[in-house]
Amino acid sequence: MFVLKFNMKDFSFDIGKRTYVMGILNITPDSFSDGGRYYNLDDAVKHAHYIEDAGADILDIGAQSTRPGHTPVTPEEEIRRFENLLKEIRGSINIPISIDTYYPKAAAAALELGASIINDVSGKINSEMASVVKQSGAGWILMHNGNPPSDIVKSVHDELVSMAAAAEALGIDSSHICLDPGIGFGKDDYMQNIELVRRTGEVRPDGYAYLVGLSRKRFVGEATGVIIADQRDIGTAVANTAAIMGGADIIRVHNVEYGVQTARMADLLYRCDDGGKNG
Repeated sequence: MFVLKFNMKDFSFDIGKRTYVMGILNITPDSFSDGGRYYNLDDAVKHAHYIEDAGADILDIGAQSTRPGHTPVTPEEEIRRFENLLKEIRGSINIPISIDTYYPKAAAAALELGASIINDVSGKINSEMASVVKQSGAGWILMHNGNPPSDIVKSVHDELVSMAAAAEALGIDSSHICLDPGIGFGKDDYMQNIELVRRTGEVRPDGYAYLVGLSRKRFVGEATGVIIADQRDIGTAVANTAAIMGGADIIRVHNVEYGVQTARMADLLYRCDDGGKNG
């Protein structure tokens, strides 16, 4: 029987059995929800261990804010921000570490320091990045980034299929690819983001792991009337439940306890298993 996998450097996840939780650690001064909170190395190390202890399956480290209107930093600055953290936690974190970057140079440095996944928000297939991923055996998260001119669901689905095909043409095995619809990235129309979550099952291409990252985003605030980003965890949990119902394999969250509870409950309801308690 064919079992879908998401393979990454030193780790492999069975896809379809349960929902995996990716916990966010922003080591930036300007991220939209928690910018500056973990910019200090000691605070970042403590939060990395908290994310694992709280039950996350993946630790996702961001060294550059990708919020709307952010000021880009260089790959050298990204490396400066994450290298001491990765050195500090290497060997003590037992879950895969993902680095949120679209720079091949930063990706290569992170993988050398123990990362297993490249979370690439560029929305493009970079041949240099593909080479880094292939040589390292990393997982590569490919995110749609942009505002499609036509039907949002079909457009995002088709573009994700094209991106995956382009990555495979560069030698990346499908089992090392995870697709992300890019909730909030270029989708300025509030209802476009709602549709991407509501119709997850139609957006999600077959044959690949699928990640939904909607935690605390502006459309959640618009839907709930909650202005302050770090108070949007309840709305986030509801939206993540809908995404899991539609077939999301990984949810990316700021509040790991809420994320783990959401995944376990939704898995019991929609996957008809033990909610990941025994696996």
